[in-house]
Amino acid sequence: MLLSAFVGVAIVAGVVAFFVGLNRSITSGNEFGERLGQFAGRREGGPRSGKGDKESVLGAKLDKAIARQTFAQNISRELARANLKLTVAEYLVVNALTSLFGAIVGFIGGGLLFGVVGLIVGFFAPRLFVRRRQKARLKAFNDQLGDTISLFANSLRSGYSLLQSMDMVAKEAPEPTCEEFRRVVREVSFGLSPEEALANLVRRIDSEDLDLMVTAINIQHEVGGNLSQILETIGHTIRERVRIKGEVQTLTAQQQYAGYIVAALPVLLALALFLINREYMLPMFRGIYLCMPIGGLVLISIGFMVIRKTVSIKV
Repeated sequence: MLLSAFVGVAIVAGVVAFFVGLNRSITSGNEFGERLGQFAGRREGGPRSGKGDKESVLGAKLDKAIARQTFAQNISRELARANLKLTVAEYLVVNALTSLFGAIVGFIGGGLLFGVVGLIVGFFAPRLFVRRRQKARLKAFNDQLGDTISLFANSLRSGYSLLQSMDMVAKEAPEPTCEEFRRVVREVSFGLSPEEALANLVRRIDSEDLDLMVTAINIQHEVGGNLSQILETIGHTIRERVRIKGEVQTLTAQQQYAGYIVAALPVLLALALFLINREYMLPMFRGIYLCMPIGGLVLISIGFMVIRKTVSIKV
């Protein structure tokens, strides 16, 4: 067992070293203009300009091949919403490493079947982490958006311009609102129009309330009107929605945690029995008896989704 663990760790270390070297060859030769274009919201993964050695040429070809794929843009958007400073290539490397690590750990611990399970878990682990960061960041932003809009409206009412008001929000608002509006101000200073910068903000923050605010700003920019009064009305609506949503979450919290417990209890119990008495549990994963754990997982998943759908109330 000790020898198998040592071999598994050595394989993982070798694969990590390989991907680190490949990533360095890909990321070498980045020009300042390309970095500036990516920060300003232009298309990522485009062809690179300037001189470079053979490694930078290879990296440019790999980036171009990845950028042609539809999934690259989706991954880039998801990483931006989670505020992860990773490129698409780096994320794919991390995903491959976690999949390989899960497969090796599962194979060493329980054989081929657990190796496949570990591979699946390792493959979806980075995606679950990104989704969790997105939800936490979106919740924090939506909770702060009502006060942010009030600050925005008050600064406009006092005579500040649109860009000056966004700069004030970037200085006075808490995280993550200040960071996002700071990026908007920087993008405008780099040459983008306020409409493009706000569109990039909506792309990073998938919030219906933020989309409403940005739409009001764009309409006011086209047809005119009292923007401060419009934002004040929108801010009041958003604050009331956040208050009602908090009350609904409080009333449904017990049912939500009951769903988590009911879904996790059979899996944890099976894992505990497997660790205590492996010979007792292994026959369940062989032959025709394999249908039992598979059917159990399917029924648990269906029940969990039904509970989540029942207690999910949109405001």
